[in-house]
Amino acid sequence: MSLIPSFFGNRRGNSISSDPFGLDVWDPFRDIPFPELSRENSAFVTTRVDWKETPEAHVFKADLPGLKKEEVKVEVEDDRVLQISGKRNVEKEEKNDKWHRVERSSGEFLRRFRLPENAKMDQVKAAMENGVLTVTVPKEEVKKPNVKAIEISG
Repeated sequence: MSLIPSFFGNRRGNSISSDPFGLDVWDPFRDIPFPELSRENSAFVTTRVDWKETPEAHVFKADLPGLKKEEVKVEVEDDRVLQISGKRNVEKEEKNDKWHRVERSSGEFLRRFRLPENAKMDQVKAAMENGVLTVTVPKEEVKKPNVKAIEISG
């Protein structure tokens, strides 16, 4: 059995041919002490939102996998601000559970968007399907100012 040296640190001495999944991945931060993040305190800050403008509306799409519509709140403020917020609860831990990796965030999230003057704030609609929240803000035609020519005397 031949051992092939690996840049990624095959420290167990396994050969690639005998165990293709046995490689240890090189971690440049392995010896740096980082404080452990508690699952209860991890922020759900990765809420991604797309905002596109069509001729008829402003459309927002937010990826909220695993959340129910009851866990999400969509609000509009008087000064044309759209606010999307919610909370993902921590998964209940059983006494005998052994976690190997925790990457899914929990906690509260909040995104705010100032909308342009052409937004019809009183006609905002929201729908949630397959973990994607879609908020539609219809647009109104912005009236151009009425220009009146003034005759100059003298």
